[in-house]
Amino acid sequence: MPGNNVAATTGATIESARSDRAVTGSRMTTPQIRYETNELRLLFEVIQALEGATELADHLETTLELMARYTGMMRGTLTLLDSNGQDIAVEAAYGLKSAEKRRAHYKLGEGITGKVIATGKGMLVPKISEEPLFLNRTGARDVQKEEISFICVPILIGGKAIGALSADRLFADPVCLEEDMRLLQVLASLIARAVQTRLDFKAQHSAVVEENRRLQSLVRGKFHVDNMVGSSAVMRSVFEELAQVASSNATVLIRGESGTGKEMIASNLHSNSPRAGRPFIKVNCAALPEGLVESELFGYERGAFTGAVSSRKGRFEMAHGGTLFLDEVGDMTLTTQAKLLRAIQEKEFERVGGNETIRVDVRLIAATNRDLEDMVSRGTFRQDLYYRLTVFPIFLPPLRERRDDIMALVTHFIDKAMSGSGKKIARITPEAIAALMSYEWPGNIRELENIIERAVILCGEDGILGPQHLPLWLQRAGGDAPASTLPSASATSAYPTDSVPGVTLAEAVDALEKRMITECLEASGGNMAKSAQQLGITERIMGLRMKKYGLDYRLFRKRES
Repeated sequence: MPGNNVAATTGATIESARSDRAVTGSRMTTPQIRYETNELRLLFEVIQALEGATELADHLETTLELMARYTGMMRGTLTLLDSNGQDIAVEAAYGLKSAEKRRAHYKLGEGITGKVIATGKGMLVPKISEEPLFLNRTGARDVQKEEISFICVPILIGGKAIGALSADRLFADPVCLEEDMRLLQVLASLIARAVQTRLDFKAQHSAVVEENRRLQSLVRGKFHVDNMVGSSAVMRSVFEELAQVASSNATVLIRGESGTGKEMIASNLHSNSPRAGRPFIKVNCAALPEGLVESELFGYERGAFTGAVSSRKGRFEMAHGGTLFLDEVGDMTLTTQAKLLRAIQEKEFERVGGNETIRVDVRLIAATNRDLEDMVSRGTFRQDLYYRLTVFPIFLPPLRERRDDIMALVTHFIDKAMSGSGKKIARITPEAIAALMSYEWPGNIRELENIIERAVILCGEDGILGPQHLPLWLQRAGGDAPASTLPSASATSAYPTDSVPGVTLAEAVDALEKRMITECLEASGGNMAKSAQQLGITERIMGLRMKKYGLDYRLFRKRES
């Protein structure tokens, strides 16, 4: 333990000092006992400072302050060798001004500090005025007038000096200087341990950062996302998960509301997997009648049922060597779930009406918008199948939780609609943006795509897409706003763009909010309580919003009269 090592070192220091005093014939006096007590207190506080500090500079400055307080030293300096192993600079100091610290630069082997670091051995200078190696690079001492002693010891890590700890004190006898030097050596060993801990942490942190960069580069370089738009934090997380699982054979369960793009995720997983050149077979379990799900999945033999005039492969066989995507897997009956479980576990099955066991190599991707956990608790979904499907779950957020992506998606769908219709969209009005941004999108991305396709078709020859081209419920959400509350048309004249120049999301939302509050106040004749109730907010919130937008309810009452 660090504390035990320090205690042992401290004990050795005291015993050494006692031996020296015995040799010189001195007796233990009260000042000497007080000195040793101060020394122990100093070491204890330094240990606490070094262990409790979070930044290297913090604990070094504290250590030097404690050293000066307990020993009466005039100045203390800690220098460190830079990464190239040649230049030495002050890392922390006590009793030096900022300009003096900046001047203290040495080359390895230069001056006393440079020599101590180069040799790894401490130096004791009784009088700096008589020592030619003392360079006074800081300019903090009057070498000719001041009688100053200088002590410098190396900071060693693995036997190699990485810096030096030095101190000034008024000229003292050799015994006192030797005691001070031993104390500095103990402090230097404590500092070395703290520096080593910080260096180890930085090395580990750098390794983690580098690994993250490597993985991100791997994601960008090896995982190609087709027809998927999104740069929000939640979607970046989804893309990283896709990159991690794409190359494996693990079963993936894609969760999310209807219209969030689960099928597209499955398609991208397949195209980025080693099975990309093999079949990608899709089955919508909710679209198949209950009696046909089994024959669709596993196929059937000739004569298995009325109309089965020939044998037919099922989707599992068609996907052999590739990927099978089961959409809306939560809509399967319990009977079909049991047969699916066997096919997943054993990788084998029999066709309907057949006895031959067929083995397949299939990577399974499933998707659902159902709450499978609730279905398991109610007994409508098999628990064992649930665990088989949730090897690697991926959750797709609804569009309302990734509003940062809405304008990028709008741009993408406008481009797509223009290529199919021959229309040219020049820009989107701020009112239309406000409507699109404020809507909750219960149908998610699928609903947004349909609405944009419709809007492009309805758009006139001027190429300006406005709220009048959106469905009525969207027009109500963010329709025509007062001209004073929205940016001018010229501010949004360039298209395509994923964030219209001059219009931020906050500005669009504020414009919509102010318009809705204004309309309610006008309709109620300035009645704040009635307006707040209509907007679904409290009167306190209503008052705060009115203050924000500079609205006065009395003006609306005057209008009514």
